[in-house]
Amino acid sequence: MPRATNRVASRKRRKAIMGMAKGYWGRRKNVYTVAKNAVEKALQYQYRDRRARKRQFRRLWITRINAGARINGTTYSQLMGSLRKADVQLNRKVLAHLAMHDPDAFAAVVKKGA
Repeated sequence: MPRATNRVASRKRRKAIMGMAKGYWGRRKNVYTVAKNAVEKALQYQYRDRRARKRQFRRLWITRINAGARINGTTYSQLMGSLRKADVQLNRKVLAHLAMHDPDAFAAVVKKGA
């Protein structure tokens, strides 16, 4: 009796990998074994970079807050310390947005913290 290999499931799995490899260059898009390696590596990068993106945004926000703080005569660390003591509950994302797009409101926040 021949061995059953479940052709339907195998085909579906391969089609999924080849679908994910659409747009890749060279053999990575049309040779299954090469595409499988490329897709697996891409998924690893994707998983890693979902976490790295959060770190990058935090760095960007801190840089923007620091620039706004220095315009208002203080530093990032002094500003954050004073805001914590004054119990101002604004996160870095909001503070960075204010520093970039509404300098008057950011100056008011800096005054409230001081």
